[in-house]
Amino acid sequence: MSEWALHVEGLTKWYGSTLACRDVGFTVAAGEAIGIIGESGSGKSTALRCIAGDVRASSGRVLLQKEGGAIDLLELSDAERRGLRVDTLSIVFQDPSEGLDLRVTAGGNIAERLTAAGWRNFSAIRSRARDLLDRVDVPIDRMDDLVETFSGGMRQRVQLAKAVANEPSLLLLDEPTTGLDASVAAGVLDLIRSLLETTRVTAVVVSHDMSVISMLTSRAIVMHQGHVVEAGLTDQLFEDPQHAYTQQLVSAARG
Repeated sequence: MSEWALHVEGLTKWYGSTLACRDVGFTVAAGEAIGIIGESGSGKSTALRCIAGDVRASSGRVLLQKEGGAIDLLELSDAERRGLRVDTLSIVFQDPSEGLDLRVTAGGNIAERLTAAGWRNFSAIRSRARDLLDRVDVPIDRMDDLVETFSGGMRQRVQLAKAVANEPSLLLLDEPTTGLDASVAAGVLDLIRSLLETTRVTAVVVSHDMSVISMLTSRAIVMHQGHVVEAGLTDQLFEDPQHAYTQQLVSAARG
């Protein structure tokens, strides 16, 4: 593996006496996309939100490489975590309303991310927003429309544009196509794959769908009841799953 960008070790989250995830660990190389797959309740989204800082982990380490050395995301203050979310780490939520202000225009949502990172030139901001929306197949003539008037698939595309606006080094995707019609989801998946290939961002993709993980990632871990039960190259997990739970997921993906 080339130089690692993200290293997760012993990540555990308890809600009182209820276990959400325990001893989750993996390492992601710079520019690599890794998948976390499991059914609802497996702990995969909790693990991702602990990495993002939206949920406070009970224990573990989440090391992110930055200039000057690695930092532990779990030890950051709230202010430091907010700063990291401006230009280093982005998350794409299953529900676009978590990542967008629906009362603001498509261009305005992207401008918000750019101005937070220090952009001040109006023409440059608008040009960047236009380029990003064009890249994710949002019609430019809708750039100044409120996001609340958009379909679910188009909202998700705007959220993707906003997430990559400042070229983050780490992109987290939490069930990015769940709830979308099959044809719309296929288009969003194609878009995500293109973004991952062209930006060379390091990514963690969470999904309950093996076919999504297979399309977007090179390696994956399988979670069941809060634990990692199998890990390996995505194509090998798909072709020759070893754990009974992984075999069920693969069988479901194959229909």
